[in-house]
Amino acid sequence: MNDLSARDLHEFQVWRREDLNVVSERTQMSTLRVFIKWCETIDAVPEGLFHKINVPNVPRGEGSREKTLHADRVEEIVEYLGTYEYATVEHVTWLILAETGIRMGAAHALDIDDYRPNAETPHLNIAHRPETDTPIKNGNRGERPVAISSEVCAVIDDYLDHQRPDVTDEHGRSPLLTSVHGRVAKSTIRTYIYKWSRPCEVSAECPHDRDPTDCEAVVDLDSVSKCPSSVTPHPIRRGYITHLLSSGIPVEVVSERCNVSPSIIDEHYDVRSAERKMQQRQQVLDEFQLNNEGNFCN
Repeated sequence: MNDLSARDLHEFQVWRREDLNVVSERTQMSTLRVFIKWCETIDAVPEGLFHKINVPNVPRGEGSREKTLHADRVEEIVEYLGTYEYATVEHVTWLILAETGIRMGAAHALDIDDYRPNAETPHLNIAHRPETDTPIKNGNRGERPVAISSEVCAVIDDYLDHQRPDVTDEHGRSPLLTSVHGRVAKSTIRTYIYKWSRPCEVSAECPHDRDPTDCEAVVDLDSVSKCPSSVTPHPIRRGYITHLLSSGIPVEVVSERCNVSPSIIDEHYDVRSAERKMQQRQQVLDEFQLNNEGNFCN
């Protein structure tokens, strides 16, 4: 505790932010702030340290909708990786998250055997295996097959054939996403997302008027999260869910595919404007009316 610094607290907050919405983040940071303040009373941490814990504000109704990586931006990044980083673990990681909308923990938990390209419907099998250190959110209720396209299968096949190191993890399992050391850590997955979501990495333009030759988020791979435009994996999921809803996919289908309840989708994931929601409702009503010859009383 004597060595605890503001930087440590910031890194902890960034790490927790991956699995939390803003409301939960505020609750946890407030609790941490109270604890650190108490620690100061027994000289366990530097005086005034609790003031440096950032407790986010949560404007009424905003929930966790602050950051979303929209589908067109994700597509741009995936296409870039497909050209310049084809079938690398970073490309495959982005492709899986973008194609399925699964949580980072689910991607981390995938084994080669969970990749089912020869099934009637090619898919990834999401499995809860806490006994070998790959739990998933919602436990057994989060287990499900998630369909993937033949195009994604082709990339994963090339990754397995030419790029993936022949390694197992400490439990003897064969992870899908690996480094030479075994299953990639969740922190490594976050780094992949931070890295390629920086605008300068793909578009070569910085919206923050920074010089890339001396920007900390560019020159130091350990600092990629400090780019104001970089994101964690969760905004990819939020953008994916919003894209499905905007495309007219029923919320019940999105709920099953992404393992999240309709009420949580509405509260934390759906970033469509009220006008866009109205337009889509009207499209459904118009189709219903057309199919029933204009008579709602039929």
